[in-house]
Amino acid sequence: MAMRIKVGDKAPDFTLRSQTGEDVTLSSFRGKKAVVLFFYPKDDTPGCTAEACDFRDSHARFTGSGAEVLGVSSDSVESHERFAGKHNLPMKLLSDPRGEVRALYGVKSTLGIMPGRSTYIIDREGVVRYLFESQLRAREHVKRALEIIQSLPAATAP
Repeated sequence: MAMRIKVGDKAPDFTLRSQTGEDVTLSSFRGKKAVVLFFYPKDDTPGCTAEACDFRDSHARFTGSGAEVLGVSSDSVESHERFAGKHNLPMKLLSDPRGEVRALYGVKSTLGIMPGRSTYIIDREGVVRYLFESQLRAREHVKRALEIIQSLPAATAP
């Protein structure tokens, strides 16, 4: 059983491919942006679509608060590309086909079968500042994440 990442822990680094085919590395945001890292079960399912569309509708508020939004599921890059295109999703959707990053963060599955839904807020120093887990309250993830991001100290210009 993988260690569970908790508030106050350093966020484990990873590199995954996005829906545009680019490799995205978590540590590349360090010192520049906070990161909203949300793990979700599956592209184009009702709860995940509602959550992703809420992140889309609040995306300008996240980026305006200096945050990058990254969604992670085990769906393929092609599936993410279709999902993002269908719903006009502006955030990066990352493909974790073997669930390695999900395991790295210790995201629990629901009923032992359905990949879990967890949102991590990672500050500019790479420290987890907030964690919210709820399989059923998908839309709550966006509301809480935005509150936390807006409460973090703003980035200071170099």
